[in-house]
Amino acid sequence: MLAGLTFVLLLAAAAPAAIDSPLEAEIESYIKSLRAQGSISRYERTAWLVHDFTSGQKLVSINENTPLQAASMIKPYLALAFFHQVQAGRLLYGPTSRLHMEKMIQKSDNASTNWVMKQTGGPTATKALLARHYPSLCQQLRLIEYIPSNGRAYRNLGSAGDYGRFLIALWQKKLPNSSEILRLMGLPGPDRLYDKASHIPSGTRIFDKTGSTAMCCGDMGILVAPGTNGLSYPYIVIGIISRDSRTTSYGTWISRRANVIREVSNRTYDYLKKRHPLR
Repeated sequence: MLAGLTFVLLLAAAAPAAIDSPLEAEIESYIKSLRAQGSISRYERTAWLVHDFTSGQKLVSINENTPLQAASMIKPYLALAFFHQVQAGRLLYGPTSRLHMEKMIQKSDNASTNWVMKQTGGPTATKALLARHYPSLCQQLRLIEYIPSNGRAYRNLGSAGDYGRFLIALWQKKLPNSSEILRLMGLPGPDRLYDKASHIPSGTRIFDKTGSTAMCCGDMGILVAPGTNGLSYPYIVIGIISRDSRTTSYGTWISRRANVIREVSNRTYDYLKKRHPLR
């Protein structure tokens, strides 16, 4: 676990700065074109973040500090809170908790999510734990409610910036049981960053968590692209599209917004391929 001072230093290193990146300009232009076509409405907000681990640079920061509906993207935070308590000797990670953790992250099972959250005291206590020990990772995080049986959890909020700082600390193994959280996020399942993103080659590894409600379509993850030189090139892509009200055409809305996130992921890979010897 990082001490408070270390997290302050991490926050300073990851603090938003002016981004002068052709990739950011390209993504902004792409989203503006979708708005002009009516493919994304004026009632929808988007947020995007790209971080390249190889160069250590943040390449895209669009609305990264805007709190938006978290949906299931909040679930890796629940894993962090649980493993914090395991490290502190207050909880055990055994067969039952491992099963619930896998169902929560891989299957996005809401009953297992609530089970995990109950172990750390429920929404209010879990948010307090995270805010006390990991303040730089949850600046816009709002953990208000359990996930109802119908999955309509609309009050929990998060930001692309928070998710980005979380993923950086996770990849650098600075969080409790980082390796296990990465394993959980790397279990096979549908995603919006690699799956059906036609520009990204097979063999690319992904560690992610999607989020889906009638008001939110998102994905936050780390992709590890194989290089032609045998090396690996990890990077973060986060995309969130959020509505002000519930869509009446859930399947169509989610599918089309997921494709927007995939296109941003495609463009990110194409940009990085010009900077690194990717396949």
